[in-house]
Amino acid sequence: MNHDLVEKNIGLMMVLIVVAISFGALVEIVPLFFQAETTEPVEGLKPLNAQQLEGRDIYIREGCNVCHSQMIRPLRAETERYGHYSVAGESVYEHPFLWGSKRTGPDLARVGGRYSDDWHKLHLYNPRDVVPESNMPSFPWLWENKIDSEITGKRMAALRMVGVPYTDEDIAGAAAKTKDLLEIDALVAYLQQLGTVIKHRR
Repeated sequence: MNHDLVEKNIGLMMVLIVVAISFGALVEIVPLFFQAETTEPVEGLKPLNAQQLEGRDIYIREGCNVCHSQMIRPLRAETERYGHYSVAGESVYEHPFLWGSKRTGPDLARVGGRYSDDWHKLHLYNPRDVVPESNMPSFPWLWENKIDSEITGKRMAALRMVGVPYTDEDIAGAAAKTKDLLEIDALVAYLQQLGTVIKHRR
């Protein structure tokens, strides 16, 4: 009788579905907030420096995270191609996370140190010069635009409010470290540090 009531009342069924999904999500997600492996940084992890932080913002602005994920799954095909699988402790200072799931281009979680700065610059200026089959767009304006160094310290201060351990010295010196910095150099600095903490631990 009760079963018939639920099946014939679409409103009631929707409410019960939402309750069931919410309960399941709570059971799966809430415990993660209390596990050290998901809330504590891996050994050696440091916040991005001023140049890398600006490069990360350019990475997001240009939509790089739309085509490139930064999350290597613990599957043999992925670890053999990209390296050690991603762990949550690598991303505790990331706001927002850039894990992603779209792989129009290769995963970049371990790209740091894999190529030279010059390779990255050539690749970003005209991807087909180094990867002929690439469908990635070119980003020539990165060589023309300079970082607004007055904003870098404010970004660091905002991130400190959500738990990123920037010091007063980091924030005060940010403007000097990004003065006259080209966007291409900031972006390459960001790319070159991706995944290097785990690499160095192996």
